[in-house]
Amino acid sequence: MKNKSNKTVLASLFAAGALALSMSAMANNPPTEPEVPNTGYQRGPDPSVSFLEADRGPYSVDTERVSGLVSGFGGGTIHYPTDTTGTMAAIVVIPGYVSAESSIEWWGPKLASYGFVVMTIDTNSGFDLPPSRARQINTALDYLIDENSDSRSPVEGMIDTERLGVVGWSMGGGGTLRVAEEGRLKAAIPLAPYDTTNFRDNYTPTLIFACESDVIAPVAIHASAFYNDIPSSTDKAFIEINNGSHYCGNGGGIYNDVLARLGVSWMKRYLDEDQRYDQFICGPNHESDFQISDYRSNCQ
Repeated sequence: MKNKSNKTVLASLFAAGALALSMSAMANNPPTEPEVPNTGYQRGPDPSVSFLEADRGPYSVDTERVSGLVSGFGGGTIHYPTDTTGTMAAIVVIPGYVSAESSIEWWGPKLASYGFVVMTIDTNSGFDLPPSRARQINTALDYLIDENSDSRSPVEGMIDTERLGVVGWSMGGGGTLRVAEEGRLKAAIPLAPYDTTNFRDNYTPTLIFACESDVIAPVAIHASAFYNDIPSSTDKAFIEINNGSHYCGNGGGIYNDVLARLGVSWMKRYLDEDQRYDQFICGPNHESDFQISDYRSNCQ
């Protein structure tokens, strides 16, 4: 009995010592909380309204001019982040009828500062119609893909050539919708789009910005009709800017907050597959914002 008691005491002392060592180790190395899963190509901090509506995103941006002598479109400017790593989605931004690159230039540094390679372009002619603008969008996308493998290019190796998006204004918006039907894009944002066809075969996630007081591309005939054409199986959204003229989606003016909050969120959600941005697309009562007169989507 005595030997058995001694063994029991020794076992108890050993267990107590092990517990003390374990507690000491936990104090020095406290357990960490589980991380939120990194979905898709997630990049950057957790987003907020102020984060999206800031003048610029978290990354510094540099530019590279593209000569107007380039074949297939009218030249332009590549905007790219300089202080982040890894490959990024690429976006082409195209202007409208009789309008230059400068009319949509705001979108270039804005999107690039959130982690995209963006090229704002000029067209071959200000008078190019949507079919021609669609061809120029495709050529510009091809140009960026070629730049990705060119050792002389500042964006060499920066582009994920499988993640492509387009932003287009007016007839450039019509061209954007046409390219979206081809199945090449992961995301599209037409701004006050103008065209004379339908888009029932569009399976690309598409966010349409419409301008309520647009007399050049009246909403009922163009933006709203195009939104209704897009199949319900395609992720889509429609945002009408309160009292906006045909230029309401171009950026650089009083609607920057709405364009940034929703436009950046759309590209982050569908090009980067970053579900953290769902809350800004689907969550709020958008029409409580006095700058939004109509909002529709098929968000789940």
